[in-house]
Amino acid sequence: MLTRNGWTTAALCAATLTVGLVAGYVELVAVGAMLLVALGTAVAWLFLRPSIEVSRSVGPTHVAEGEGASAVLSVTNSGVRRTPPLLARERMADRTVRIELGRLAPDSTSRTSYALPTDRRGVFEVGPLELSHGDALGLVTVIYGQGAVARLVVHPRTVRVAPLPTGRAQDLDGPTAASAPRGGIAFHSLREYVPGDDLRLVHWPTTARMGTLMVRHTVVTNEPRLVLVLDTSSEPYPDAAYFEDAVRVTASLLVAAAELRYPIELFTTGGASASVDATGRGRTAALDLLAAVRTEPSDAGLRALTGLATQRQHGASLGVVSGMARPTQLAVVTAIRSRYEMATLVQVGEHHGRTRGGIDGVLGVACRDLGEFARVWKAAVG
Repeated sequence: MLTRNGWTTAALCAATLTVGLVAGYVELVAVGAMLLVALGTAVAWLFLRPSIEVSRSVGPTHVAEGEGASAVLSVTNSGVRRTPPLLARERMADRTVRIELGRLAPDSTSRTSYALPTDRRGVFEVGPLELSHGDALGLVTVIYGQGAVARLVVHPRTVRVAPLPTGRAQDLDGPTAASAPRGGIAFHSLREYVPGDDLRLVHWPTTARMGTLMVRHTVVTNEPRLVLVLDTSSEPYPDAAYFEDAVRVTASLLVAAAELRYPIELFTTGGASASVDATGRGRTAALDLLAAVRTEPSDAGLRALTGLATQRQHGASLGVVSGMARPTQLAVVTAIRSRYEMATLVQVGEHHGRTRGGIDGVLGVACRDLGEFARVWKAAVG
């Protein structure tokens, strides 16, 4: 394709040839002919496409906002002549990263590392890579795609905070579950011995009866169970920045629970869900969910908590993160409060004439942004 210089040259070529031929100016005809030869040479030269092999790797593929992520571009000249100077363009969402590559001798390889933008959360496709080269006069350029599409996930930025409050410790002799951490004092069931089990837990009467080693499966029953809900409706967030900070607050609470090995279930009012168990498994998937989440005008907002609450078992603690929701929406939190050990509501944003906090039986925290949340949360929870 013609560059801006190429189009200018083509216009001058047409003008000088036309005027020269009509007016009989041999000099103008000669100038036009030279411009035409230059254009023809540039086009013909670009048909000699260089033989190159391109590969690109992205790493790390999961980062937090502001953390470093880069790509490594490897270009090999597999032809028998030197390549012209190459320009690579890496597309990532609505952004373009330009990488200038020099000439490559035959059978040589050039490796270039370049940073990828990570200043906003999201799940981004990186590529396909575009390579282009032009003639020496800059009249014509050829663009062609190279390499596969990679994926870069930018997680929300987080701050170090305490996890959701749990209200009170659970009874050590209360209900047990096979998914609870091992090593407690509460008996859950008998199971077959596996290498590494404490031999003091062998249940000899059952072992004698079944002919195989059976051990007592004991678990921890006072493990906090947390449910975290992010309001993804559009109405509580008159400013998009408020929603971004609400996502960051949610991610901070999620990470705080995971670092203390608390199992936590994450939901959005739009229906997305993820869970992190006591070993930390599922943490990346949950943060991936928060990287991709968006507001939707059709989202039911906090009204969706009514259906969510019927799925929860008694004994969990609830945390809700929203914007400046209307009182009718906030009333849903009050309605389901009794189904949880404790309920916490975090509202992110300015007043905008709406009620902030003040819900009976619910720990209410209001903040303008992520930075203020860290300070207010520490004062309220510790």
